[in-house]
Amino acid sequence: MDGTHLSTIVVVGDAAVDVVACHSGPIVHGGDSRARIALTTGGAGANTAAWLAYCGADVVLVARVGDDVAGRQAREELTTAGVRCAFTIDPGASTACVVVLVDGDAQRSMLPDRGASRRMVPSDLDPALLAGAQHLHLSGYVLLDASSREAGLAMLAAAGEAGLTTSVDPQSAALITDPATFVEELRGVDLLLPNLDELEVLTGSHDPAGASELLAAFGAVAVTTGPAGASWVDRTGIASVPATPGACVDSTGAGDAFDAGVLTTWLAGKSTEDCLLAGVRLGAMAVGQVGAQPPVSRR
Repeated sequence: MDGTHLSTIVVVGDAAVDVVACHSGPIVHGGDSRARIALTTGGAGANTAAWLAYCGADVVLVARVGDDVAGRQAREELTTAGVRCAFTIDPGASTACVVVLVDGDAQRSMLPDRGASRRMVPSDLDPALLAGAQHLHLSGYVLLDASSREAGLAMLAAAGEAGLTTSVDPQSAALITDPATFVEELRGVDLLLPNLDELEVLTGSHDPAGASELLAAFGAVAVTTGPAGASWVDRTGIASVPATPGACVDSTGAGDAFDAGVLTTWLAGKSTEDCLLAGVRLGAMAVGQVGAQPPVSRR
């Protein structure tokens, strides 16, 4: 997963503070439930950017944050991780915050407040960032909020016009309310990175092979299949790899880490199997710890 020789990867998405609460039993309605709580930098865009930097890629994160402690902390921690932060500071909104409830099976439920991220506008992407860049990756949360959708689509279009390849992670099956429009607006994106639930919303199929229905709009689809591993679907067929064995402590950010592994390897010209293996390897690392970002940077 050595991204040393890659040109810049531009990531567009949220930078947030995650409040991760791990509880072993059911939450008591109207009462107290003990939990282990951690405050970490998060946001799907920031997570993917941090894992890309961990892989050795030159990565810049385009995000909108508030003029607050959380925004400054996100910048500091991401910079330390090797991410260049192209942040727009919004004095009228707070930095995004996500409350993550992790149960005894390591499955997470998320309560997001996108804050300043909801106010992203097309001009938050400096066109100069696209000069010399190779790829733009967009977190689907930007598209799933009506207030920031125009900005996400405009940034994808600008990247395409500049000759960059593009990718999108749909991010949330529950928030895709109009699948046909979602697909049509993203027509021409090179790589879609859904999980099985998102794939089912977009195609009606819970089978990775069903991603073939999306190839009229996308160049390829890389599907995470949880404990089963991952599959790559393009016009040559389908390739699959098993999951990397390991303990699951917190599933938060597994898909973001998978995206980074796939993108770094794909942009380096490796095989689809190598791309998937890199993705599931990072995904396994992510679920083996509390929090969604890499523990240390290799940069």
